[in-house]
Amino acid sequence: MVVPDSKDKMYYPSDDLQKDAHVPGFNSYLALYRKSLETPEAFWKDVADEFFWKTPPVGPMLQYNFDVTKGNIYVKCMEGAKTNICYNVLDRHVRESNLGQKVAYYWEGNSPEQHMTITYSQLLSQVCRCANVLKRLGVKKGDRVSIYLPMIPELVFTMLACARIGAVHSIVVSSRMKNQFHQILNPLCFLTIVHVHPGEKLINLKQIADEALEKCRKNITKCLVVKHPALRTKSGAASDVMSGFMRWICSLLLCCVQTPWDSECDVWWDEAMRDSPDECEPEWLDAEDPLFILYTSGSTGKPKGVLHTVAGYLLYTSLTFKYVFDHHHDDVYWCTADIGWITGHSYITYGPLANGATGVLFEGIPVHPHVGRFWEIIEKYKVTKFYTAPTAIRLLMKYGQEPLYDLSSLRILGTVGEPINPEAWQWYHKVVGQGRCPIVDTFWQTETGGHVLTPLPAATPLKPGSATFPFFGVEPTILNEHGEELEGEAEGYLVFRKPWPGIMRTLYRNHEHFENTYFKKFPGFYVTGDGCRRDKDGYYWITGRIDDMLNVSGHLMSTAEVEAALTEHLAVAEAAVVSRPHKVKGECLYCFVTLKDSREFNHTTVEELKRLVREKIGPVATPDFIQNAPALPKTRSGKIMRRILRKIARNDKDLGDLSTLADPKVVEVLFSHRCEAAA
Repeated sequence: MVVPDSKDKMYYPSDDLQKDAHVPGFNSYLALYRKSLETPEAFWKDVADEFFWKTPPVGPMLQYNFDVTKGNIYVKCMEGAKTNICYNVLDRHVRESNLGQKVAYYWEGNSPEQHMTITYSQLLSQVCRCANVLKRLGVKKGDRVSIYLPMIPELVFTMLACARIGAVHSIVVSSRMKNQFHQILNPLCFLTIVHVHPGEKLINLKQIADEALEKCRKNITKCLVVKHPALRTKSGAASDVMSGFMRWICSLLLCCVQTPWDSECDVWWDEAMRDSPDECEPEWLDAEDPLFILYTSGSTGKPKGVLHTVAGYLLYTSLTFKYVFDHHHDDVYWCTADIGWITGHSYITYGPLANGATGVLFEGIPVHPHVGRFWEIIEKYKVTKFYTAPTAIRLLMKYGQEPLYDLSSLRILGTVGEPINPEAWQWYHKVVGQGRCPIVDTFWQTETGGHVLTPLPAATPLKPGSATFPFFGVEPTILNEHGEELEGEAEGYLVFRKPWPGIMRTLYRNHEHFENTYFKKFPGFYVTGDGCRRDKDGYYWITGRIDDMLNVSGHLMSTAEVEAALTEHLAVAEAAVVSRPHKVKGECLYCFVTLKDSREFNHTTVEELKRLVREKIGPVATPDFIQNAPALPKTRSGKIMRRILRKIARNDKDLGDLSTLADPKVVEVLFSHRCEAAA
């Protein structure tokens, strides 16, 4: 790599940002990157030296095999070392760095009236008390604890409490459907809440959980039931007294929600925590002991349990957070993701806390109770680093107004979940960032544990829509269908040549599927499953899942390329493209188009869109089908589930797992709008 010298429109870091940055320029990035590849032992040892190790490692920092033809796939980091990740993200700050009174989280509930401030000392106390409760309920090292909670402080308390005692946490996203999520549960202990209130919708999670758990109830010793913080407090610390108005509101909620109860199994959180001691000695774990299992949808529609381990995940999430967001002591950082997704694990909990950061924990949604909720929170807490999904950005763009709040505190913006289209990038940069904030467009996966392709805000010249360059220790390459490495400008399969500390270790109880999914197609490489383009300047552009690559009449093209052309139409808010079998072409294009408010979907619009794609890409890319899509099937992290769109395009009702969809009703609507000619 060399310093980019492109004729393309580039966005360069400001001198002000570079002045105090951890990586203050592109040459600094290149020097560190070379060190991470050429002397990885020294590079990762420097990172590890920042943390506490009860026992030092006895072997190399990283050992691995990525070649299935040479034996089982494995990755080991700091073998022989012992530590505890909870100690490193809490005790180390409170007891060694004197950060006990620093704010760990500002919690904002679904309603602006619900908020709480939690210091590092308070967080450590609550985590220890919860850890003692879990131990009293019989949870011990190696046991699995499933957590089914919304974005409330107790979610952080419990996951860190599990980490403290060596239990393996598995968080179930609170939107998961009751008839699906039982497939991923097999815990000793289960935590849930009476109800959750996203926006204006009241959902009884306890009842949903009980119905789902009937199929695996025999495995569960105890179910710890949490009351929503609004039932205990209006603001401030957890012990503050609610106003009379809030008491009245909460009484109404309790009357509306009939809480199912099993006295043999169910335990109230408040009662269990009441007399629990606020000190708990951490369990010292081996570096490769499991930390958590996080389930994600597989290509077959069945959830697969991605397993991450203690030491490597700690090193990688800490380092990526520090450098990608250029974290400094006085920052206020906000990631809007749900902790139930990997983004929340890595960049709401473990990465920020490992750096002693102050974060915002947000339970609500972007447009409740008004469309300015995001901007209101940024103004309230003087947020400096803001990390959200392109889906949220496009949603707020639809309202067609500039934020009527003071966003001058912002210094760095970030995106996660999917590639961001240039129009949304420009709006985010000009309107939210006021033209002065770099955008770190991060590419990574549940499996990678942290960012693998990403700009560094003070070092990387930006191209809108590009994930730019690899993070330290990450060595990407692009392969063609035959497994041949492509040099220079190229497009094909994105793979990685070697591991980094935070990469997944296996799929829970299915190592064979792990090897077949990620390593069998191209022995010697980790296969991301994503397509990628590298331009003349060496910038990487994610083109979509490789099974979304289209081969029309022998011409290979990416869904992202066609989607970008469709979204250039003034009436189009969003588009998603999949393939559909074709008797002559082999495959043809089936396009789902979401129009902007008040725009009508008609024959004229369809013909204009076909003409636009033909002009932008070529005749071979002309869509055969363009369908009206009032909304697209997405996960709560903002990813479009193209697997489902392919089923709809083929009129195939065997949809597999829909549990990670933010709104499953979208599927019914899309089937009703299927093109008549495609039926």
